[in-house]
Amino acid sequence: MKTNENSASKHLSFEVFPPKKEGDFEGAYKIVSDLAKLEPEFISVTYGAGGSMSKKTIDIASYIQNELNVQAIAHMTCVGSTKEDIDKLCSELETHNIYNVLALRGDRPKDMSDEQYNNREFIYATDLIARLKEKTGLKLLGACYPEKHFEAASIEQDIIHMKEKQDMGVEAFITQLFFDNKIFYQFREYTDKIGITVPIHAGIMPVTSAKQINTSISLSGSSVPKKMTDIIAKYGNSPTDMYKAGIDYAIEQIIDLQKNGVDGVHIYTMNKPDIARQIVEAC
Repeated sequence: MKTNENSASKHLSFEVFPPKKEGDFEGAYKIVSDLAKLEPEFISVTYGAGGSMSKKTIDIASYIQNELNVQAIAHMTCVGSTKEDIDKLCSELETHNIYNVLALRGDRPKDMSDEQYNNREFIYATDLIARLKEKTGLKLLGACYPEKHFEAASIEQDIIHMKEKQDMGVEAFITQLFFDNKIFYQFREYTDKIGITVPIHAGIMPVTSAKQINTSISLSGSSVPKKMTDIIAKYGNSPTDMYKAGIDYAIEQIIDLQKNGVDGVHIYTMNKPDIARQIVEAC
């Protein structure tokens, strides 16, 4: 997870998602090419529920790694996969010179029956991590949750699972998005106490529309501080003003995180390079 010391965006990284339609690949390649010009530490590529977009993930990650010469992180979920599926996917990654994976359980696919879900081969992300460590030489990253995973009984229990991932060989973590840095700093105190020593990249999503905040909350479970709700109340009905205010809020978050020694900031770009560019220029 080395970064370019001379990069203007040192310690910044980006997340992108692959296109849903085959015909949209040209646009996806343009997006990652524009992001690569910002010299990020790495670019991660998301993965559809149950591996529904795994081929597209590999194609985009391969382009980032081999054509743009930027470190690519391929997301890998296991909730709808068999061990054979995962082994095959790992072989494909190796063929494309992709050696960094964000190992996730993933969300339950909508078409997955109760019987399939209850009898799945991978129950937790740690089961996937164990398989990858046993069968491959991939470098693994894991997810973590400053406000705890919704299934965890407590933040303390969640961080114990995080420590388990580290002990299994996870080399870095990326957090779920959050809007209040105080929550992240408290989370980091907890992780320090329990012995998390690998880098933790803070996940930041610029909210550029009022509608986006509702979607973000429902997907991530993140709380929204009063400062953010005040911005939405003030600018929510003005797309142009909300766009600018949302980017400014993310920039303020990132600058504060950098001042407080964050290991890295992972920007959920929503495939919008212009937003990433504005953030990089400001930070």
